[in-house]
Amino acid sequence: MRRLLRTLAASAFACLLLPLSAGPGSATTATPAAALADPIGMTSGFYTDPHSNPAVWAAANPGDGRAAAIRDNIASRPMARWFGAWSGDIGASVGSYVGAADAADKLPVLIAYNIPGRDACGGHSGGGAGTPAAYRTWISAFASAIGSRPALVVIEPDSLGDFSCLDQARIDERNAMLRGALAEFRNRAPNTWTYLDAGNPAWISAATMAQHLEGAGAREAHGFSLNISNYFTTGENTSYGNAINSALSASYGYTKPYVIDTSRNGNGSNGQWCNPGGRRIGAASQTGGGAEMLLWLKTPGESDGNCGVGGGSAAGQFLPEVAYKMIFGY
Repeated sequence: MRRLLRTLAASAFACLLLPLSAGPGSATTATPAAALADPIGMTSGFYTDPHSNPAVWAAANPGDGRAAAIRDNIASRPMARWFGAWSGDIGASVGSYVGAADAADKLPVLIAYNIPGRDACGGHSGGGAGTPAAYRTWISAFASAIGSRPALVVIEPDSLGDFSCLDQARIDERNAMLRGALAEFRNRAPNTWTYLDAGNPAWISAATMAQHLEGAGAREAHGFSLNISNYFTTGENTSYGNAINSALSASYGYTKPYVIDTSRNGNGSNGQWCNPGGRRIGAASQTGGGAEMLLWLKTPGESDGNCGVGGGSAAGQFLPEVAYKMIFGY
């Protein structure tokens, strides 16, 4: 009953999260059945993972002079958890995480990162399921583990930005996998909002990204995500997201809500994407901010790979010194 009442009370607010049409005959937001769910209204805020890499490190190193700052400024804030081959039994892993959030009446943010040929252009986070069939099995178990519980899921960061590193046959294969993933969440996780990743403002033109989104089945997604693991300001991403929606509207007759990864954009970008120095944490997860939501999708302090100030590290490895400096912006 508590969730039902909150969902009803939040319905007007949820409507405000969707882009407005410009008038009669204009494009409207495409609304697949899953988009009628309201995971925000079903919960009382975003879930803070007590087992995130920063939280685990801070708890294990209480005597370290950096621990309190990392605990208070990073580990205590809601952020996404990434799931891939390292997660082991994906059904059990996702189910446990979503179950913990559900027990706390909070909204979890999850990232599915296991598509074959992952990070084809960047290379630092390569890998993924071995075959499209293996991926279908994996993503089906992922969606089934969420079930009817509320969640936000970003599907396969970088997957629509990597087309320059793929031939047409592999692009077609990837699009089929992404469309299949959206169908799995629509059928198995009715209270989940799904987002296809649309890169960042410096990667691909808005018009081209709109084409990529359409090809990957964006009509069936709740929205798209921007700036994952990057550093561009919220304003730059808002301009880019609005341009993508203008292109979607003009070419395909619909628009979509979008979310922005603000985890590391407090100082903006210096033009580098792989562990640049001098970056800073951004606005904590919240609704609004020029987008549907501002979210911490990348964990501050986790390495982008063996590069920049993370030289010698592996992608996803938590680097306390990088996290500490990111709090203060140096």
